[in-house]
Amino acid sequence: MKPISSRLRLAAIAGLYACSASVALAQSAPNDAQIAGIVVAANTVDIDAGRLAERMTTNPEVKAFATQMVTDHTGVNQQASALVKKLNVTPQDSEIAASLKRGGAENIARLKDMKGKHFDQAYVAHEVAYHQAVIDALDKALIPNARNAELKETLVKVRPAFVAHLEHAKQLRASMK
Repeated sequence: MKPISSRLRLAAIAGLYACSASVALAQSAPNDAQIAGIVVAANTVDIDAGRLAERMTTNPEVKAFATQMVTDHTGVNQQASALVKKLNVTPQDSEIAASLKRGGAENIARLKDMKGKHFDQAYVAHEVAYHQAVIDALDKALIPNARNAELKETLVKVRPAFVAHLEHAKQLRASMK
């Protein structure tokens, strides 16, 4: 019985996470400085989760995925930092960035209490929900509201990586069942 209840809890947490990001999206259209802040926050959240997974998992596939998340999202943050410096834009906080940070902190706190297979399943389930939420944010708020052409182009260029991460996480989740 416990595994079923754990799965339901994971699904509920993932659903709430995606809903909170959707609510934040609906509240206001972000400006370029807020978009920069959202990009940094989104990548940092996944870097932090990936670093935790690298330390906690014993599953080689989960560890490889976590390492890829850390590497790829660190690279996106470096690109974003270089772009905002070039554009002389200071990233600003927004409700979307705050929502991503809160969800990331809650995820880390929850994952720290887990071990073994339960940790791996929870981490991967979060990665599926998280990447879907970020793709939704890109499609519904970030890309449509970016005013600077270079910023918009960068968002469009990184979107396929988020889609690839989502698909990889879904495949990993399926292989763990």
